[in-house]
Amino acid sequence: MSVEIVFETHALSEDNERGIATGWLPGRLSARGRANAAELGRRRRDDGIVAVFTSDLRRAAETAEIAFGGSDIPILYDWRLRECDFGARNGSPAAEVSRDRLDHCDRRYPGGESHGEAIARVAGLLADLPTRWAGRRVMLIGHLATYRALEHVVNGFTVRELLAADFEWRAEGWEYRLG
Repeated sequence: MSVEIVFETHALSEDNERGIATGWLPGRLSARGRANAAELGRRRRDDGIVAVFTSDLRRAAETAEIAFGGSDIPILYDWRLRECDFGARNGSPAAEVSRDRLDHCDRRYPGGESHGEAIARVAGLLADLPTRWAGRRVMLIGHLATYRALEHVVNGFTVRELLAADFEWRAEGWEYRLG
């Protein structure tokens, strides 16, 4: 039996607005991001979601708490949904981190991880979902690494293909069927 997954990136952060690649730094939502998170809650609270899994990084956790806090939907924090760890480059300009991302498909950022390792980490969480959530609809709130892992596991894209493609944010999120 499959798991229905609704994926949404964390809402707009202050670092997003400034063009910073936050990586494993906590970050925090901007005023516009907090409004986006509230809209996410209005859009998804009555969407059949039985649990929300979120990255434990502040910007994602804050998105989940604004969107689903006070509802009966449990929020489950999991470090495996974190963004790629850019190591010494966490907090660097996003354009710089993006420019050589293909060099880090399998090679770690100094003091961090490779994109392949980040995708494998998120894939570990995806592999665990059917154990408890088969036949149900869950939400994941994460980062670009979460999106790439879903595309890798569900649609079979390679790490290199995912990194070569430009990412386009979608206000309505993405839906996947796992299994």
